[in-house]
Amino acid sequence: MRFGILSTADIGRRAVVPAIEKTDHEVVAVASRDEENARQFADDLEIPTSYGSYEALLEADIDAIYNPLPNALHAEWTRRAADAELDVLCEKPLTVDASAATALFDYCEDAGVTVMEAFMYHFHPRTERARELVREELSTIRSVESTFTFSLRGDPDDIRLSPSLAGGSLMDVGCYAVSATRGFLGDPDRIHAHALDTRDCGVDTDLVAQFEYDDPGAHAQIRCGFDTRHRQHYRVDAENGWLEAENVFNPGPDAAVSLTYSADGEETTETFDPEDAYRLEVEAFADAAESGSEPPVGRTETVANMRAIDAIYESADRGVPVALEDSR
Repeated sequence: MRFGILSTADIGRRAVVPAIEKTDHEVVAVASRDEENARQFADDLEIPTSYGSYEALLEADIDAIYNPLPNALHAEWTRRAADAELDVLCEKPLTVDASAATALFDYCEDAGVTVMEAFMYHFHPRTERARELVREELSTIRSVESTFTFSLRGDPDDIRLSPSLAGGSLMDVGCYAVSATRGFLGDPDRIHAHALDTRDCGVDTDLVAQFEYDDPGAHAQIRCGFDTRHRQHYRVDAENGWLEAENVFNPGPDAAVSLTYSADGEETTETFDPEDAYRLEVEAFADAAESGSEPPVGRTETVANMRAIDAIYESADRGVPVALEDSR
């Protein structure tokens, strides 16, 4: 598969282009609204072709695009890629809300192209193992805690602080904590959230949400923010034990990782060799696009995660618990 990279975003330079280069696929072009930026990006990463507009990339001889544009632009440029009959691997969150996600999946389905939300942590072997352990070794989950925070200081113009670009800590990193919690406990019945805007920038910079589950009588807490030290963590507590891990969402391709769990009084730590989750994500996307099958992170998962995010924002805005089925 021949990839084009839609923008010179750092995540493409740092993670996704190197990941594609580890596969049987290739990056053949990159585009930026600034032609010099595109040329420099291409030179640095040995990409054959660069373009000074996004439109030019969509007309190039490519099979798919990777879309790491700001959140508010994901849907527009994914649609335009679909119009050009290109498959799309689009950074998370796919759209700004659940209804827009549903509409985008409909649009791409009508166009006959594959779209997948680029939630790379899903593909790390530890994520798959953690969910397996919770499902098969732990009985009656009672609580889950999931956190993704880091300190975003020194750049008041960072796009993650822009309301017009759908910024905020929930959209940037909290979506991982929401996804992890749902992966262990499923969709909650109610959500009660509180958000702070400590920079007076118009987006959440620190947020906590409580998930409530009627059956089996469980609860969960997710936390995300730009104001405290870097932490990626989850913990699951069940009637017969627990599971816990650190550095769970983006450990990096060179990091060995572990998880620890206790079931029926026996504590175990499992370790995992370094693995590039971005490479696994690219391969899964390409396999789905080439076979015409549903991608692993497809409509059902993406829309459900976005519905939970919608309910979090609604609860934080209204100051009351919101039933997921009643959220806007």
